[in-house]
Parts: sequence; structure tokens; C-alpha cells
Amino acid sequence: MHRLLVATLPILFLTACATPDAAAPSTPASAQAAQPASAQWLSDVRAISDAGENAQRRAAIGARLDALDLDWRKAPFEANGKTGENLIANVAGPTDAPLLLIGAHSDRVAVGHGATDNASGSAAVLALAERFQRQPLKHHRVAIAFWDLEEEGLLGSKAFVADGSTRPALYVNFDVFGWGDTLWMMAPAQKQTALVDSSRAATQALRLGFSPGEQYPPTDHLPFLRADWPAVSYSLVGADEVAQVLEAYAGKKPRTPAKVMRVIHTDQDVLGQIDAQAAVRGVDAVERALREWDAMSAASSTTTSESGR
Repeated sequence: MHRLLVATLPILFLTACATPDAAAPSTPASAQAAQPASAQWLSDVRAISDAGENAQRRAAIGARLDALDLDWRKAPFEANGKTGENLIANVAGPTDAPLLLIGAHSDRVAVGHGATDNASGSAAVLALAERFQRQPLKHHRVAIAFWDLEEEGLLGSKAFVADGSTRPALYVNFDVFGWGDTLWMMAPAQKQTALVDSSRAATQALRLGFSPGEQYPPTDHLPFLRADWPAVSYSLVGADEVAQVLEAYAGKKPRTPAKVMRVIHTDQDVLGQIDAQAAVRGVDAVERALREWDAMSAASSTTTSESGR
């Protein structure tokens, strides 16, 4: 999650935010059902956050992509006098179908281990890749991306968008997905309403809180939106953290700083902060939402086609 460019953010992204839907009391999943998914997710977070520098973090992700037997490639770039390397992988789906691109930044700042920011988001992307590989979407092909140099100004995602060769039907970003009871969704006003609705239904079914809106910290969804490419972003946090984070990004000093603002970009950003069970519930919700969105997209296309006859 990028913290250094707050002063230059367009006011557009600090204008309106929905009040979080209340989180219902959670019902623990059975250990047999939850443990394998949470154990794999935590293993991925550990492998990335313990790897060391950014090149080693990418190597850890590459090893996981190999283990999943995914077709992936390195995409080097240069920007602002820096060199970086994105990772792009094809997952599954009809080859001629519209592209759903799911991504997260893989880099970290120099302090801490970058477990929350953003090994947690990268692990969420890997978890969804494994699920969509096992059971592909019917109406979209899925690819995943791991952006480099987000912490230097969203350089990796900017390079991908500037290349312009692969415009997705939707880009779904993950940044900071390590604990909490509330799925925080950045969704532009009056856009992606189908995915907002399916995300709300999924979180209600899984007894999670839900907070959609335009206000959201600057991260890799921004280059897509600025190019007028459809994009959303998800985080998983505590219900009280949403307002606290937005106060901090607006230059105010919240009475109680959000946990995420006390962890990221500090030496506290380590594996011990992570709640794998909570994170997997969040991944479950996003998977449900995207599958419903996929089905609704096909239904909407059919209706439009028939009405145009």
C-alpha cells in the first residue's frame, strides 16, 4: 500500500465513502474445512515475506506459480530511472473470452518484512488463481499479475497500462489482506455495481462486514482507472479501521490510529500480525463475488444482444 504520495492524490478519490455494512457475529468454520486453505495461504505469505529483497520475493512467487503448473512470464520495465519486473501468469478460461485480471504488488519497503504490505495481497491472488484453475470461470479467462515498484509510485502497474496491449474487462487489485472482519472495496461511483452487489451478497453469506466506496488509499488500481480501464480493489481490515485509514490519508490525525497504519512500512510488518483464518474468509467472499459477477456478465450480454435484434 503506497503511503508516500498522499499529497498528490486527485481529490476524486477522497470524496465519498459508504458506511461499512455491519459485520455479523462470525461462526467459526470447521477445522477440517478451513485448515488446508488457510495453511496454504499462510505458507505463501511466509515464503514471500521471509524471502528478503524484492527480487527474492518475486522468486518465491515464481516458485509457487511453477508448483501450480501455470504458464507465466517476467515482464521487465524501466520507469523514473528505475528498473523493475512484473510477473504475469495465465490461469484458465476460454481463450477467446474477455479477460479478468487479478493482481497485487509484490514489492515491499526497506523496513519490516512486508507480510501485510503486501505478501498478504499476493497470497490472496495466488489463492484465487488456484481456485480458478481448478474450476474456471465460464465466461471470462483469468490471468494474474504481480506488480513491482508499487512502493516507488505504482510503477509496475503504470508500465503495464502504458504498454496498452492487454486491456482487461476488469482488473481486481488486492492490497493489505491480512486480518479483519470487513471487506473494504474500492469501487468508482456508479460503476461496477454488479460486482459491488455480488460482493455484498457474498460477505453477508459469510458473515463479514462490507465497505464499498470511492475513498481508498492509492495503490495499483489507480493507473487502470486513470486510463479509463475498469478496476476495483479489495482490502481486508477491521470494521473500525476504514474511517481511521481515510482520516490518515486525508492528513488528519485519528484519535485511535488504525492497526494497518501502525503496521505497514514499519518493523512491525511481520508474519505475526497475520490472521490466516480471517484472510481465507475474505478470499472466499471475493471468489463467490467474482463467480456471480461472471454469471451476471453473461446474462447481461445475452439480454443486450436480444434487445438489439
